[in-house]
Amino acid sequence: MHLENKKVFIFGGFGLIGSKIVKLLNDHKCKVIILDKKKKKITNKNNVFVCFDVSNFVNIESNFTKLTKKFGCPDIVINCSYPATLDWNINNFDKVSLKSMRENIDIHMNSYAWIAKMSAEVMKKRRVRGSIVMLNSIYGIQGQDLSIYKNTNLRENISYSLIKGGLVNFTKQIASFYGKSGIRVNSIVAGGVAGHVKGSIKKQDKIFIKNYSAKVPLGRLATPEDIAKPVIFLISDYASYITGTNLIVDGGWSAI
Repeated sequence: MHLENKKVFIFGGFGLIGSKIVKLLNDHKCKVIILDKKKKKITNKNNVFVCFDVSNFVNIESNFTKLTKKFGCPDIVINCSYPATLDWNINNFDKVSLKSMRENIDIHMNSYAWIAKMSAEVMKKRRVRGSIVMLNSIYGIQGQDLSIYKNTNLRENISYSLIKGGLVNFTKQIASFYGKSGIRVNSIVAGGVAGHVKGSIKKQDKIFIKNYSAKVPLGRLATPEDIAKPVIFLISDYASYITGTNLIVDGGWSAI
């Protein structure tokens, strides 16, 4: 796959999916710069941690410049961060405020877009034919199925669909612009992933898991590894002619 010694910036590298991607990058002997808000234990000598808050727009450009000055231009940039406000769990149609909706779009969608743009620009300047992959969602291409939330403590999220829908077309637009520089940009359109609820340490409601799984042809939620593996494919030479693609990894959810 020609990934050995590739320099990788991974935003949200300590997260549910990010940590699994880091493990696979280590298996392929990449040089990994993990970018997250809080440090966790690092055991691999090829990994380095840098504190980076993607929601800090005041310093996002200067922090990224410091990053590239210290480590050089990345060959690969992966963004699996998940910035959100404290009231993220009530960003549903009944309770969301305009202020919260706008703030979440800003810190999530706009940070993804700006990080991708900054990454592509430094790759172009250094003549690196790099790869950028962003984590996306089925709710960027489809409306949320409200029936899966019935009799659970979960709700639809208006801000999430706006954010991920915007990133679907942004992936196509940025890939179109930087393709002439040999830079590939793709996203992973992930289905529901088993784990904790965003903004909480609690695991997903058992009824939600049952409702969701019943609508998936493969009959289950994704594991974090199910999403991490296609990321490795997209950054590798196996995907050398793939750009501007929103790769659907959803167990068949969007097929029916």
